[in-house]
Amino acid sequence: MKKKILLLATGGTIASRKSDSGLRPQITPQELIAQIPQVNAVCDVTAKEVLNLDSSNMEPVHWKRIVHAIKEWYDAYDGFVIAHGTDTMAYTAAALSYMIQNTRKPVVITGAQKPIDLEITDAKSNLYDSFLYAADEASQGVVIVFDGKVIAGTRAKKVRSKSYNAFSSIDYPFLAVIQDGKIMRYIPMIPYAQDVHFYEELNENVFVFKMIPGIRSRVLRSIFETYDCIIVESFGVGGIPGSISREFYELCQKYPDRLVIMATQVAHEGSDMTVYEVGHDIKKHCHFLESYDMTLESVIAKAMWMMGTFGTSRDGLEEIFYRKINYDLIV
Repeated sequence: MKKKILLLATGGTIASRKSDSGLRPQITPQELIAQIPQVNAVCDVTAKEVLNLDSSNMEPVHWKRIVHAIKEWYDAYDGFVIAHGTDTMAYTAAALSYMIQNTRKPVVITGAQKPIDLEITDAKSNLYDSFLYAADEASQGVVIVFDGKVIAGTRAKKVRSKSYNAFSSIDYPFLAVIQDGKIMRYIPMIPYAQDVHFYEELNENVFVFKMIPGIRSRVLRSIFETYDCIIVESFGVGGIPGSISREFYELCQKYPDRLVIMATQVAHEGSDMTVYEVGHDIKKHCHFLESYDMTLESVIAKAMWMMGTFGTSRDGLEEIFYRKINYDLIV
C-alpha cells in the first residue's frame, strides 16, 4: 500500500510567478503537484495551503502554524512535505527540529531557486525527491531535501543565493543523497524510542549582536534591558573585543537573568572561547553558554524554543541547551 503524504504549501519561490513588482507566490498546492505527475507512482498526495509568503516574511508565528497543522494531521498521514522559500528555510528547519521531536514520520522541507512552472527549474526535481524521501520506510525526523541532498534540520545553511546547490550541511555529513530515484543513506536511521512530542510555544525576545571591527558599546545597554536572550556573533572561535569588554562584563553582572550565548561568525568548526585571551578572560568572569559546533540558525531556534517551553530562568536551561536534538551538537 502506498504511503499517504501531506503537502503543506507556504509560498516561496517554488510557488511564485512574475508580477509587476517581481516574483510573488501565486501557484496553488494543487498546481505544484500537477507539475510532477510521476509522484502518483510513489505515494498518495494530499495538498493543503497553510501560508502563502515570500519566505523573507516568515516569522515564528508562522512556524507555530506549520507545527499546528502537522500536529492536527499527524495521525492521518505517513509523512509530510513542506514547500517553502529558500531564504529562511534553514531557520524553519531548525525551529521545526525543536518543535516536533521524536517524529518517526518524516517532515521534509524543500523549495527551489526557480519557480516550478518555468521550463528550466530545480523545483520539480526537489519536490519529487522530497516525496520520494517522505514515502521511504526508513525516513524520519525533520530534514531539508534540496539538490539531491538530505540535510538534518539543524545542520542546514543557505550558502548560495542563486545556484541550485544552495544549501550546505555544516560540519555534519548529508544524511542521504537521492539520485535517479534512489536514496543512498550515509547515516543509519535509529528509530526514536520516545513518542513524538509537539511544542507550540516560543519566546521570540532574542537578539543577535554581531561583532564588527571597531564596535562600540553604545547599544549594549539597550539590548540587555530589552531582550531575554542575547546571542553574540563573535569573531573566529569567540571573544569580546577590548572596545566593549568592560561594559559587556558590567551588564552581565547587572542582568544575571539574561541568557547570553556566545556564537561565531565562522560557518565551520564552531567556537572555543578558551583559546584566546579575549575569550578566556570574559568566559571566566561572565556566565554564558557557548554554541560550539551548532549553526547560528539552530542556536536562535533552540533559544526561542527553550525559553518558550521552560521559561527564561537560567536554572536548568544550560542542561537543555547542551542536550543533543536532531544532530544539532557533535561535541
